[in-house]
Amino acid sequence: MSLISRVLLAQLGLSVVFAVLFWGVSGRVAGYSALLGGLTCVIPNAFLALRLVVPRREPGAGALVRAAYIGELGKLALTVIMFSVVFTLVQALAVWPLFAGFIGAQLVTFAGFLMRDKEVQVEKRTENGD
Repeated sequence: MSLISRVLLAQLGLSVVFAVLFWGVSGRVAGYSALLGGLTCVIPNAFLALRLVVPRREPGAGALVRAAYIGELGKLALTVIMFSVVFTLVQALAVWPLFAGFIGAQLVTFAGFLMRDKEVQVEKRTENGD
């Protein structure tokens, strides 16, 4: 499984854990609010990931940079749209759990950087015969 897939699954998993914890501690509204916050992070991140890993017609760094720009702009737009939809359509909403779910899922990205660093260290040790 690729690092991108693991990070997205970890974000989704943490969002579910937050939802269950908030539901257990503060009730149903807090639970689904935390889940909505997590999904507001995970779905745009999945869009960006797809933009970066889907094969492009043109090979080369220029095509990858364009895909990254479009992916990041799309991610930002999706995040704004999703927050707008949540705030306008969800009647009973707990704001703190919503943002806790969003921020928690965002922080999983840093765990992805740590996982990548660990993979690089293992590869270097394997190459050096350690």
